[in-house]
Amino acid sequence: MTTSTSTMDLVDRKILNIIQTRFPIVEAPFKAVGDEIGIAETEVLARIDELKSKNVVRQISAIFDTRRLGYKTTLVAMRFADEDLDAAAQIINEHPGVSHNYARNGHFNLWFTVAVPPYEELADTVEDMAQRTGAETYRMMPTIKFFKIGVNFDMVKEEGAAKKYYSPDGYNRSGAVAEDWNKAMPVSDFEVEVIRELQEDVELVSRPFTPMAERLGISLQEMFDIADSFQERGLMRRFSAVLHHRRAGFRSNAMAVWKVPSERAVEVGNMMAQSRWVTHCYERPTFPDWPYTHFTMIHATSQETCEEVAAGLSEETGITEYQLLYSTREYKKTRVRYFV
Repeated sequence: MTTSTSTMDLVDRKILNIIQTRFPIVEAPFKAVGDEIGIAETEVLARIDELKSKNVVRQISAIFDTRRLGYKTTLVAMRFADEDLDAAAQIINEHPGVSHNYARNGHFNLWFTVAVPPYEELADTVEDMAQRTGAETYRMMPTIKFFKIGVNFDMVKEEGAAKKYYSPDGYNRSGAVAEDWNKAMPVSDFEVEVIRELQEDVELVSRPFTPMAERLGISLQEMFDIADSFQERGLMRRFSAVLHHRRAGFRSNAMAVWKVPSERAVEVGNMMAQSRWVTHCYERPTFPDWPYTHFTMIHATSQETCEEVAAGLSEETGITEYQLLYSTREYKKTRVRYFV
C-alpha cells in the first residue's frame, strides 16, 4: 500500500528536504534540523519517527563509496519466465551485497546491483546466482564511466532536485577526470570500526552520535573529524536519509537507457548529468542483444513526467534511440553494509 503524500504537511516536507541532503553531523542533529525550520527538537524526532513508521524514511546513515573501500560492484540484468521471477528475486535478495533489486519491463526483467569484498570474484558470484535461479540469460553491466550520483528531491515543490551531485569519476563539464577515480583508498583497522558505526541507522534520540563515539572509545569531535576525513578522501559521499521514493510521492521510476556513439560518450554523459531530474548517470558496456551505453535514473511523481524529461534529454543531446524501463516491483533497496 502506498502512503499518500497528502498525509505529509509542509513541515514534514521541509524536514525531508534537509535530512535527505545533509543530515547534520553535530552533537544534537535533530535540534539543528528543528532550529533551521523553527520547531522544537522533540517535534522533529516525533515527525521523523512517524515518517519511518510509514516507511517514507528508510534509514539515516553514512553513504560510502563501494569502490573506494575496495569492494567490487556491478549492475546485473537477468531474464526469467514471468512465473519464475518472484522466486528468483528472493534468492538473489539473500546475498548481503545486493542493495537494489527491481523487476522492470523490457528484454531483461530483473535488474539488481551486487557488491563483493576484495577477496571474492564478482563474475563467479553472479554466475552462481544465475545458475541457482535458473536465469534464461544474464549480462553483467559494470560502470565504465560514472558521471553522476545525486539522489535528491524537492519535497515542497514535488520535483527533482538533483542539482548538486557527486561524480565518483571526477567528470565535470570540461570532460576532465580525476586520475584516482577507481582506486581503493587504504583504511586503517580503526577506521573500519568507524565505518561500521556510521553505516548503521541512527537512533531517534537527542544525541545519537554520542553512544557511537563511546563505543569507539573516542570523543565526539574526534569521530566527526574522521567523518570529515572520509568525505575529503572520497570514501564517504554524504550522511543522509534514504527515502522510499514512491511513499514520498515520486511514484514513477524510469531507468532510461540510451544508444550513444562512443565519440560522444563523455559529452552526452555530462549533458544528461546536468538535469535536476536525473539522479544517476553512467556509461556501461554493450552486447549483441543490448546496444544501450548510457543509463540515467529518472524519478518523478508521474510516468508522464518521466517521459517528458526523457524527451527533453533526447532533444537536448540529439540521442533518439532510447528506452524507458519502469520498475514494476521493488524486491530490495538497502545500503550495503561494509566490513561485516
